[in-house]
Amino acid sequence: RSYGRDPSTLLDLCRQTLVYRNLTDLADGMNAIFNDPEVSVLRVKNRLAPDAGGGTGYRDVALNLRIVSPEAVARGLTGHVCEVQLLPERIANIKKEEGHA
Repeated sequence: RSYGRDPSTLLDLCRQTLVYRNLTDLADGMNAIFNDPEVSVLRVKNRLAPDAGGGTGYRDVALNLRIVSPEAVARGLTGHVCEVQLLPERIANIKKEEGHA
């Protein structure tokens, strides 16, 4: 679809979801990721914003990032982009009930 058949532009082949009890904990987790010297955040999709979600009601914060630790650099892995989804627990429970977890 939006990748024009160019796999080098894929950003979510490796995805992980972190679930937080509340938005304060989610913000703390996001700050920890941003302040980690071994992580390079490339893009943020804030689907918690009031105008986000495209009418579906789905809400999360999705971070595209690279691990830039000395080990990743030594192994030549810093070009790999992964996605980390940060979800409030209430949204994660709905997602699970609908068979998406």
